[in-house]
Amino acid sequence: MTTKEILLNLRTKKGLSQEELAQKVYVTRQAVSRWETGETVPNTETLKLLSALFDVSINTLLGSPQKLICQCCGMPLEDAVMSKEKDGIINEEYCKWCYADGEFTYDSMDDLIEFCAAHMANEQHSPEQVREYMKGMLPQLNYWKRYTDIGGEEQFDKFKSELIGEINALNIEGMPEVRSLNALVGSFINSEYRICNTKTKLLNDNATYLGTQLESEFDDKVCFGIVANMEFIFVCTYGEGGSDPEVVLYKKR
Repeated sequence: MTTKEILLNLRTKKGLSQEELAQKVYVTRQAVSRWETGETVPNTETLKLLSALFDVSINTLLGSPQKLICQCCGMPLEDAVMSKEKDGIINEEYCKWCYADGEFTYDSMDDLIEFCAAHMANEQHSPEQVREYMKGMLPQLNYWKRYTDIGGEEQFDKFKSELIGEINALNIEGMPEVRSLNALVGSFINSEYRICNTKTKLLNDNATYLGTQLESEFDDKVCFGIVANMEFIFVCTYGEGGSDPEVVLYKKR
């Protein structure tokens, strides 16, 4: 199906008129009409709104031009198994088992391989064959390529340990000791901070960072957010639901 056919079909199934759909995605009725005749296609931001409204991926809205796979486990991605951000927006990079609500399930490639070996093995493929396949395939996926930059998974674990030590050595008042760091997608944690009377985002929405959240020792309504990578350590505070974010520290490594 083409984009015009898909949009018409989704709108009809949802029982919306062209005017009603236009109001929900902040365009004119004429714009919707042009989509459905194939004269134009929605822009990127409107495709995101349509994706959330119809609960389908942008890839589906565009007629599934790409064969998507989870960039963590390699599973073929269809709308039903795609992950979602905390705000309900579909993430077309990962399956719902590897990533959900801004957090990844697996930090260890070995853990993922063992899980797959236990659940994918059958009469045709032994657990050992599954392991060998996964060991060859996973390093080619975006999520695991981060290991390549620092010399493999063992070095990555060492890097995390060193990073935790550096963060704790900052001795930030009121911040508890950091004991672990999780992989976090930038778009999930990228708040706007007021700097010089301007609201600014400091992280990359598309990057993956290591980070965690810790409750302040002085105020249980305030949390510390810690984000880091090979280049910097960033610490902020915020209230309930990420409200009133403030920069505490930005330190180049």
